[in-house]
Amino acid sequence: MSIYSVDKLMTEARRLAAEYRRTTGKSLAISNEIALFDAARLLKLEVPEVAVGGYDAVGRQGCREGQRIQVKARVLFDERKPGQRIGQLKLDKEWDRIMLVLMDESYESSEIYEATRDEIIGALEGRSSQRSRRGAMSIARFRHVSRLVWTREEGEITGEPWEN
Repeated sequence: MSIYSVDKLMTEARRLAAEYRRTTGKSLAISNEIALFDAARLLKLEVPEVAVGGYDAVGRQGCREGQRIQVKARVLFDERKPGQRIGQLKLDKEWDRIMLVLMDESYESSEIYEATRDEIIGALEGRSSQRSRRGAMSIARFRHVSRLVWTREEGEITGEPWEN
């Protein structure tokens, strides 16, 4: 057992990643781990001990109970920059929902969006671009087809789906 708690380690990882970016202008490939940690903690998800192809976590309660969830991350260093994309969606794997965790330049989560598999497939159908066929999607498009389920200011957003 480690002498450090996972919370403390994640706090330090955020600090180091932000400092590395400020110093070198490059990003450390740690945002997905931070996003998964935050999504699991904030939205009551369980992360399997052994990696499973296609999904990163399973819902523990409510409308997400038993749902297999892919978690994607994006650090927004400059929100004005158009065309920012999320990582490739694993369309050929088994999953039920995708969560997109958006973080600020300090690697602190600011918003979490969620979409079902049907919503994602529907958004990609009819698009003939190579990117769409590979499961690539812009942040703007993901926001358009998903629901905001958590914000730093409000916490978890429950009830009626939020329209964006």
